[in-house]
Amino acid sequence: MDRKEITISNREDIINFVNSNPVSRKGFLIVLVALGGIFLDAYDFASLGIGADQIVAEFNLSPSGLGALTAVMAVGALLGALFGGIFTDKLGRNKMFLIDLVLLVVAAAGAALSPNMGTLIFFRFLLGVGVGLDVPVALSFIAEISNTKNKGRLVNLWQPMWYLAASFTGAVLLPFHFLGIEEHLWRYAVGFGAILALIVLFLRYKYMEESPMWAAKNLPLLDAAKIVEKTYNVKVTILESKEKVSKKDERVALSTIFSKKYRGRTLLASIITSTQSLEYFSVGFYIPVISVMIFGKGIIYAILGTLLFNFFGILGGLAQSYLTGKVGIRKLALIGYVIVIIALITVGLTGNSAPTFLMTLLIAGFIFGHSFGPGSQGMTMATLSYPTELRGIGSGWGQTMTRVGSIIGFFIFPILLASIGLSNTMLVISAAPILGLLVVLLNKWDPTGKDLDNDNGSDFSIDQFKDQNINIKI
Repeated sequence: MDRKEITISNREDIINFVNSNPVSRKGFLIVLVALGGIFLDAYDFASLGIGADQIVAEFNLSPSGLGALTAVMAVGALLGALFGGIFTDKLGRNKMFLIDLVLLVVAAAGAALSPNMGTLIFFRFLLGVGVGLDVPVALSFIAEISNTKNKGRLVNLWQPMWYLAASFTGAVLLPFHFLGIEEHLWRYAVGFGAILALIVLFLRYKYMEESPMWAAKNLPLLDAAKIVEKTYNVKVTILESKEKVSKKDERVALSTIFSKKYRGRTLLASIITSTQSLEYFSVGFYIPVISVMIFGKGIIYAILGTLLFNFFGILGGLAQSYLTGKVGIRKLALIGYVIVIIALITVGLTGNSAPTFLMTLLIAGFIFGHSFGPGSQGMTMATLSYPTELRGIGSGWGQTMTRVGSIIGFFIFPILLASIGLSNTMLVISAAPILGLLVVLLNKWDPTGKDLDNDNGSDFSIDQFKDQNINIKI
C-alpha cells in the first residue's frame, strides 16, 4: 500500500504534523520501548525493597542504615535528573537513551555482586544516576511523538508501567522461593535488572529514532524529515524555503522555567512530584515490609504482598491514563490526593486494632489512589507544561523534585516505623498529600490538550495573589 505523502517547508510544519496526527502502530511500539526505562526504574527500586530484610541481616544494618542505603539511589537519581534534563535538550533524546542504559547495566551487575556495604552503596548510587537520566528523556520523547489530544494519555502510561515492573519483581522471585533458593535472593533480584537493561538497550538501539519535534528544532530540515518518515511511515516532500533549520548555539538555562511565564507551572509540578514521591517511597517502596507486618513473617509474604498491592497500582494507572483527556491532569491529581489522605488517616487511626482485611483494603486503596492521581500526574504535569526546547529541562526538574521527596521518604520511613509504629507513621506521612491537595486547589494550571509549542499566553503565577482574589474550584 502506498504511503501517505506530506509536504513541509519549515520546522513548524513538522511540529504541527506531530501535534495533529496520532501515532502509528509502529509509533505506539516505540512508546512502549521508551517506557522500558520506567520499567527498569521501578524494577530496580522494588527489587531492593523485597530483599530489605535479607540485606539488613547480611550487613547488620540499623533502621537509619537501611534508610541511607535506599536513599542513596534517590540521591543519584536526583543528580541524574537535574543534569540529565539539560543534556537531553542539548544532545537529543536518542543519544541519552543509549548512554543511560549502559550505565544501568553496569550498575545493576555491580550492585548484585557487591562484597560489602560500601561497594553496594556506590553501585546503588550509579544506578540512581542512570534512572535519573532516563526518566526525563523517556517522557519527553513520548510527548514529542504524540498528538496534542493524546499526549497526556500516552505520557501517563508510565504509571501502570511502573506498577507492572514492581509486580514483575515479585513474579521473578517466586520460582526461586519454590525451588528453595532463598539465600542471597536479593542479589538474584538486583542482578536480573542488568539483564532487563540489556534487553531494553538492544530494543532502543534497533527500533528508536530521534524525537521528531526535537529534530525539527535542532537538526537540518532534511534530517528531521527523514525521522518523520521512519516514525510515521509517511513520505515527506520538502518545499523550497528560505528558512534554515539548524541546531541552535544558544543554550536554554534552567532558570527559564522559573521566569514569570512558567513559574506557576513549575511550582505546581514541583509540589505534586515531591509530595507524591514522599508518600509513595515512604509507603509504596516498603510494601514488602508492610506485607510481612500484615500477613506474617517470611519472604513469601513479602513477595505475595508485592504482587497483590501493585495490582491495584496497575488498575489505578490504567484508569487514569484512559481518563486523562476527559478529566484532565489537575482533577485526576485532586481525586487521587483525596483517596490517599483518607487511606493514610484511616490506617493511622485504626491500624493497631484494624483486622487484616481492612488493613489490606486500606493499603490497596492507598496504592490505587496514588497511581490514579498524584503518582501519575506529577511527572506528566512537569513534562507537558513546557514547549519542546524546555521539555527536557522541565521534565528533569520534575524528576529532581521527585527524588527530593523520595530521599526524605526512603530515609524517614524505617526510622519512624521503628520508633513510633505503623499507625503513627501513616499519620505523619499524610501531611505530604494534604499539602499537595491544598496547592493543587489554589493553582488551576492544567496542560491537558494544550499546544505548548505555539503558546504565547501566560498561566497562573504566584504573583497573582498580590493582585486578585483566587476563587477555588475543582
